[in-house]
Amino acid sequence: MFRRYIVTHQTNYTNALPFSRSASSPHKMSSTAVPEEEVVVHSGGCHCRRLRWRVEAPASVAAWVCNCSDCSMRGNAHFVVPADKFQLEAGAEESLTTYTFGTHTAKHTFCKVCGITSFYTPRSHPDGVAVTVACVDPNTLRHVEYRKADGKNWEEWFHSQEKAAAAT
Repeated sequence: MFRRYIVTHQTNYTNALPFSRSASSPHKMSSTAVPEEEVVVHSGGCHCRRLRWRVEAPASVAAWVCNCSDCSMRGNAHFVVPADKFQLEAGAEESLTTYTFGTHTAKHTFCKVCGITSFYTPRSHPDGVAVTVACVDPNTLRHVEYRKADGKNWEEWFHSQEKAAAAT
């Protein structure tokens, strides 16, 4: 299976919404780099294990608990990483299916065998991947800080978060 690797280097990963947007980088992450932050290669997947993946992210993450119709029905809590830090295991695509609704920006991917959404492309970060905390294999997440996201009032909430991030 996967080995767990721990890498130490400076990073500007974020596990928090939102990305700040600018003309030069429309989806640039808004968090501050943490010097010498421990970055772990987490592994995880769905219940039946047909979907397996790896993701580079800090050992401590902030996970978003969203109250939108989809997340609240699934009980989802997720953290977001850049797409290039996420790698789907070879062959997993065969068990993957996608559901979209509303603006069709979010790509709700799930296993067509067991139905688990272990990751998806979020509306807030269409160039990123939202990883479901409960689907990360044990022993690599040191700490999870849960934060609330107002998905029911997404536009207003997201733009208020962007303004707050720009002010800091």
